[in-house]
Amino acid sequence: MKSYFVNEAVDNAVNDYMRSKDVPEGILYNSFLVVVIRILINIYGQLDIINPYQTNSLETLKNNLKKYGATEDEINHLFEIINNYYIIEMRNSLGIKREDNNYFVEIQKCLIDLFNLKRKNFGVTESDSKEFFDLLYTPGTSNPLRQSYNFLKASNIYEVAEYYQAKMAEKFEEDKEEEKNLLGFDVYKLFNISVNDLSKMNASDIDNLNNQIYESLDISENAINKDYLLNEKIKEIKMQNTPITTGNGYVDILLIMSVIVTTIMVVVIFGTLVF
Repeated sequence: MKSYFVNEAVDNAVNDYMRSKDVPEGILYNSFLVVVIRILINIYGQLDIINPYQTNSLETLKNNLKKYGATEDEINHLFEIINNYYIIEMRNSLGIKREDNNYFVEIQKCLIDLFNLKRKNFGVTESDSKEFFDLLYTPGTSNPLRQSYNFLKASNIYEVAEYYQAKMAEKFEEDKEEEKNLLGFDVYKLFNISVNDLSKMNASDIDNLNNQIYESLDISENAINKDYLLNEKIKEIKMQNTPITTGNGYVDILLIMSVIVTTIMVVVIFGTLVF
């Protein structure tokens, strides 16, 4: 039994691409699985797709295909459905009754997903986007062979184009960190909270911590001059040389919280007893 680098379909498609790339208007160069290879080259570059074959390194090929964020399972799935498409087409070429091949659309959707990962995680040029979309089998492709094949294979000739447009409309996830409203570091130092501790907190955590510090020092959150009161309180503590610390930054944070919670509980209990 013959062994394949990836599988029969992918290997044959790569070989057909290499044989036909000098005849860009030819039928073979515009056949579906060769166009799949051309789309992968559009996304990753020819070296990332062809070189692993020449060096006989499947691991390198998979790593190249994962470099924009695709998972091992996604790459294996793409290889599998390409081969499934090929198997059905082989059966159709031998039989009288042709079988619908839904992998025609599924493969293109997987390729669009890979392109979208590159767009989101690396960025693409307008030229890359135009070339990628034109390679897809849609009613608007510039190649009449691809247009005809789309009409022949797709139950909805607009499905791939619509899927592409929906994916390209997805917004980038921007990891913009909110600006942290930090007090003076000498304040945090009194609670043994280090710069490293602060770096691990988000803006909301910092705000909560600041409020707890004000409350623990009996400074009203709504005080107009609370920053001045904080500075005066810090001076007083420094003069007394009695830092509010347990020796551990995170323990100190918990200590502040526990003091506040205990105070609230006492007030509630006292209020209950009185009234």
